Amino acid sequence: MSTQGASKGTYVEESFERDTRYLSARITTDGADGWPVEPGRYRLVVARACPWANRAIIARRLLGLETVLSMGVAGPTHDASSWTFDLDPGGVDPVLGIERLKDAYEKAVPGYEQGITVPAVVDIPTGAVITNDFKQITLDLSTEWRDLHRDGAPDLYPENLRDEIDEIMELVYRDVNNGVYEAGFAGTQASYEEAYHRLFARLDELSERLEGQRFLVGETITEADVRLFTTLARFDAVYHGHFKCNRHKLSEMPVLWAYARDLFQTPGFGDTTDFLHIKRHYYEVHRDINPTGIVPSGPDPSGWASPHGRESLGGRPFGDGTPPGPPPSAERVPHEHNPALS
Repeated sequence: MSTQGASKGTYVEESFERDTRYLSARITTDGADGWPVEPGRYRLVVARACPWANRAIIARRLLGLETVLSMGVAGPTHDASSWTFDLDPGGVDPVLGIERLKDAYEKAVPGYEQGITVPAVVDIPTGAVITNDFKQITLDLSTEWRDLHRDGAPDLYPENLRDEIDEIMELVYRDVNNGVYEAGFAGTQASYEEAYHRLFARLDELSERLEGQRFLVGETITEADVRLFTTLARFDAVYHGHFKCNRHKLSEMPVLWAYARDLFQTPGFGDTTDFLHIKRHYYEVHRDINPTGIVPSGPDPSGWASPHGRESLGGRPFGDGTPPGPPPSAERVPHEHNPALS
């Protein structure tokens, strides 16, 4: 049995298994796949609700790529076949000229039958999706787009730490990023409990790791932190209740809660987090889990702005670089969507 199209997953013997078949051409410095890095040529399509897309939003902002890689933002909900641009005037993306992201997928592959997912990078001249491989997209933004980074951009994927970063990211992906979905969409008690226990065992290990160091790998923010943050940011609002990941709330896990607040208060993280879109997406779209579509009013997000004390562990978030400036006015998360923003 398949989940709804844009969710991109299937049930295998009543367990959730993510569909990892992607359009995987790469945009590179040398253009080896036929897609060279060019300012203004591509559009990153995201939804603020989606944790996988939120990673790309954060990386783009930290690296200062806003002026060379435009961004289209889909609304927080979608139907069975496509994300839509209902936030834009007339419900049409102003650059791509389409109402539904599915149109850009079908420009790439006529009759495209797999999930219509975000993030997706679209070639503006042809209107076709080049890649929706969310893991590779952010790594390439860090490495292949380096010549277009802002002055002071951090190195999110330093070469000397890549083996350790890759190892941590794979564990986080398997047990945390995807683990919450495996629990939430489990079709049997046994598959739910297996995912639940793996999730919290990994969170306990991460908590032990982060008790004595500020970031997951090295002394600065890396891609590993970006990938863990987007799941933690959604934990109390969605995964704790909606996906039954309820041994503890994030706010009841002291080390991870302080770590998440440290990142949230770092430019590029909290200012790209839209709690209203997050809640609307999960509670309105997943009608198999939440048949009424009622969106909860809580939790109160104000705690995200409270002191975290992680500075005492040392480390420098941006290394020898600098924080990004304020987000472009057109890309700012409305204060009412995230009251924790200053």
